[in-house]
Amino acid sequence: MFELLLHPILASFLLSIAIGIIGTLMLINRSHYIAASIAHGSYGGIGIAIYFGFSILISTTVFALALALLLAFITYNHKERSDTLIGVIWAVGMSIGIIMTDLTPGYHADLMSFLFGDILMVPSMDLYFMAFVDILLLIMIGLLYHRFLAIFYDREFAELIGLRVKTIHTILLIMMALTVVMSIRSVGLILVIALFSIPPFIAEKFTQKLYVTMILASFLAFIFSLAGLYISYQFDISATPAIIMVAAIAFFGVFVVKREH
Repeated sequence: MFELLLHPILASFLLSIAIGIIGTLMLINRSHYIAASIAHGSYGGIGIAIYFGFSILISTTVFALALALLLAFITYNHKERSDTLIGVIWAVGMSIGIIMTDLTPGYHADLMSFLFGDILMVPSMDLYFMAFVDILLLIMIGLLYHRFLAIFYDREFAELIGLRVKTIHTILLIMMALTVVMSIRSVGLILVIALFSIPPFIAEKFTQKLYVTMILASFLAFIFSLAGLYISYQFDISATPAIIMVAAIAFFGVFVVKREH
């Protein structure tokens, strides 16, 4: 059993680090809709890779980064219509992916794993990419931690004291895009936002410090993943939905308990 689950456990650990960092930043910055647009829009990169025979990892990374830069431009230059434009980008990205896939001859059985994830089948190359993204996230949060705090809690003051708010915001979206790409194979485009939202939400209920929220969210994400993998193995069901259901049960449990208190 251990050898069978070695890759999924390692993928869960690497994913948990990203969840703790990016999930918490998404929660504090209220940017889940933007992250969802990047996640779903990235399907266009998958469709392009399948049609032209490119590497799916490289194609999706380039496509997601392009979406992140476009969304950064929109959120700062078209604030009054940003929600509509973000929704359009979401739909166009997915439509490109679907059309390119339809135009590609043959049947592509692995497409479902990109939509809903299959953490049991994460290849070694994806694990290396996940480790690279985690290292990059840790470096960036180490360098920009206090700047993120300043921007999230008082953006106007951050601008007054000379912080490059637009640049830091763009960096955050790039970090989101890379995190989405590293999660595609294991979590899938449809479920990725749920997994990146639940652990930080729970962690936030027990601490007021941002870095503690990140650490606790990472720990919770890893526990949820292990529990989901165990349930998946015992009942022969898909691992990713099992992980999401474990996290969701914990989410509603904490929500009800905290509300009663």
